[in-house]
Amino acid sequence: MVAFLRRTGLLDWFLLGLAGAVLLAYLLPDLGSKASPIPWKVVTTGGVALIFFFYGLRLNLDKMKAGLRNWQLHTVVQLITFVAFPLLALLVRPFFGSEKADLLWQSIFFLCTLPSTVSTSVVMVGIAGGNLPAAIFNASISSLIGIFLTPIWTSLILNTGTGGSRLWHLALDLTWQVVLPVVAGVLLNRRFGGFADRHKQKLRVFDQVIILCIVFTSFCESFAEGIFRSYVPTDIVLLGLGMVALYFVIFGLVWGLSRVLGFSREDQIVALFCGSKKSLVHGSVMASLLFPATAATGALLLPLMLYHALQIILASVMAQRMGRQGALV
Repeated sequence: MVAFLRRTGLLDWFLLGLAGAVLLAYLLPDLGSKASPIPWKVVTTGGVALIFFFYGLRLNLDKMKAGLRNWQLHTVVQLITFVAFPLLALLVRPFFGSEKADLLWQSIFFLCTLPSTVSTSVVMVGIAGGNLPAAIFNASISSLIGIFLTPIWTSLILNTGTGGSRLWHLALDLTWQVVLPVVAGVLLNRRFGGFADRHKQKLRVFDQVIILCIVFTSFCESFAEGIFRSYVPTDIVLLGLGMVALYFVIFGLVWGLSRVLGFSREDQIVALFCGSKKSLVHGSVMASLLFPATAATGALLLPLMLYHALQIILASVMAQRMGRQGALV
């Protein structure tokens, strides 16, 4: 049983940490709210900048250029990530009529605008026996594209308050906390890229700790303002089922497209696992930047946290099955 739980990702410390952060926020909401004596804003702001600096440090431009050759595969993955996902969310919008349901839909749409994961996608492609260089390229380029497309999608569809001076403030925040750290990291890749690769596991843990801090403070604000009072356990169960359905709809769409376009088995695996993922790292960061003045940030992160956990579990099972069979199922 323990081996099965580890294999499916249910014993992943980060997933347990997410549940613990939400529970702690529920029990002690004042600890992570704006009234807390702990300077959470400084911790999360500095942490976000370091996350993207280390991300840029691991980006090798020569490898990125070499990866451009497989343009058809890359186009499919990025269109699924940044077009198909949001369009699916827009398609189901009429089913979310009430005020509570509308907030839930906004959080689902926000999830759908996010880029793919980097580490999880690459790991799953490796387990399934896919094209690893193509997976690394797609996951990396998706993260860069998401820096710009996620704010554009949310400003067009959601009420992010990005009009006038707020839009300018958001652009500055993105520049200082995301764009400049990535650029600085890329420029230093030749000198310190090896260091980042050797310590990538430690850097990943650092990323996850910062995300736990963002999740904790977001849920503290939401609990303190009573955002979740109207939610019942049935709502969470239905949301989880919806996230499972979203995952399999996208998975089926990508599988069909890759078959029609005649992708090799290795490239089909890349399309499947890179195209179906969503990044909790980017989602947590973007939520704090795009919705800084709202107590509903915790609610906005709820579908993303569920999707993150489910994509690890489902993708792990499917990747191992594909790796054993040596063919798509």
